[in-house]
Amino acid sequence: MPCRSLRSLVALLLGAPTLIAAAEPAAQRPNVLFIAVDDMRDWVGYLGRNPQTITPNLDKLAARGVYFTRSYCAAPVCNPSRAALMSGLRPATSGVYDNGNDWRTVMPEELMLTTQFRKAGYDVRGSGKIYHEAYKRTSEWDAYQTNSGADPKPNGDTGVGGIAFAPLDCKDEDLREWKITDYAIDQLQKKHDKPFFLACGLHKPHMPWNVPRKYYEMHPLDQIQLPPYLETDLADIPPAGIKMAHPETDHAKILASGRWKEAIQSYLAAISYSDAMIGRLMDAFDKSEHRDNTIVVFWSDHGWHLGEKHHWRKFALWEESTRSPMIWVVPGLTKPNVACDRPVDFMSIYPTLTDLCGIPTPKHVEGKSLRTLLGDPKATWDQPALTTYRFKNHAVRTEEWRYIRYANGDEELYNEAKDPNEWTNLATLPEYAAKKAELAKLFPTHDQADIGGNQGTPAAKKAARQKKAAP
Repeated sequence: MPCRSLRSLVALLLGAPTLIAAAEPAAQRPNVLFIAVDDMRDWVGYLGRNPQTITPNLDKLAARGVYFTRSYCAAPVCNPSRAALMSGLRPATSGVYDNGNDWRTVMPEELMLTTQFRKAGYDVRGSGKIYHEAYKRTSEWDAYQTNSGADPKPNGDTGVGGIAFAPLDCKDEDLREWKITDYAIDQLQKKHDKPFFLACGLHKPHMPWNVPRKYYEMHPLDQIQLPPYLETDLADIPPAGIKMAHPETDHAKILASGRWKEAIQSYLAAISYSDAMIGRLMDAFDKSEHRDNTIVVFWSDHGWHLGEKHHWRKFALWEESTRSPMIWVVPGLTKPNVACDRPVDFMSIYPTLTDLCGIPTPKHVEGKSLRTLLGDPKATWDQPALTTYRFKNHAVRTEEWRYIRYANGDEELYNEAKDPNEWTNLATLPEYAAKKAELAKLFPTHDQADIGGNQGTPAAKKAARQKKAAP
């Protein structure tokens, strides 16, 4: 489908009768506290994935409601993940695949989650990183914090290559996360004439992992353990997967430096700092008059690799880069401290919020409401998690399986029940042909072409350097 066809579809949707109906008076609808963090994988205490992590505030938040043990991003990259979540359009539908794609060119304001709440009578405010910060559209919001300042920089050491980390000799309030959280706290302390949708987007644990030294000291270096690691892990990975892992870059430099454990310590420290800011926010929430009539949803845009499969960062379709935390607290619906093991992806956040707030879900939204699972986490669920990284590369995750198919036809298949570290690729074995065919039916039936504008991608930057250097 060419890009103009996507625009025609969007125009048709927008030309339809309005989908926002006053199902109930706006004043009786619940508020929404929408908390996002960046690059936080499943290393949170309540999931038990890594015993080294220290996240007491996230653990307390999880204990208040339903936390998902298998929750996955729509894309393992900041910009497309956030654009998909906020628009309701998957990357394969929108063509927004990478950080260099300006989502605003194909996602009109009328489609967005914020717009549905504004039309329904909500006061919509936010701070920090909700969309990828290269592309902002403040007109979607009634108010947005315009300047949270900049973080201090470390003296001397900055990490290893592109993996940036170092402790800071500063106070918590010297980082911009403090100011982002302050904005949300200030909103919670106010009286509101209308129900509110309040977004608070923290950058940490996104790199650089520069946080106050005390958070490093919470994770002593001599106690740091490496993640599960298999030296021959890439032996059965097809070329397309190895290309995404690019072990010759980040991982080779980390190994040569001998600082793998320092990098792990730094990431854990950044998580703990982010957790402290969430603790500040939730303390203010509990002291506010809004506690009993506010839905709280917490999510991260994607996960992160720290050496597994010889890979660092996100930008891949394996478990570590696609899985990240999600928590829901819904007054009158969720019970405290309940785990849901059903595989879900973050395309469900938009329709769940509109559903819970009495706002009809627009027809273009591709996710499914989680209301049933929030009330009964063991309920039947027929929607697997689907993640896309760049054009025509997809991964589907069910409770038992992960199946990856790349644009060139390369495949990976993992039995997650028996092989949670994804160390044995079963895709080439003939006895799994039927399973692959079954899972392949869950991939998108259409892949929209990349909308372009990828000037910011590593490949584009390299091409630009080569062109500049050419005689």
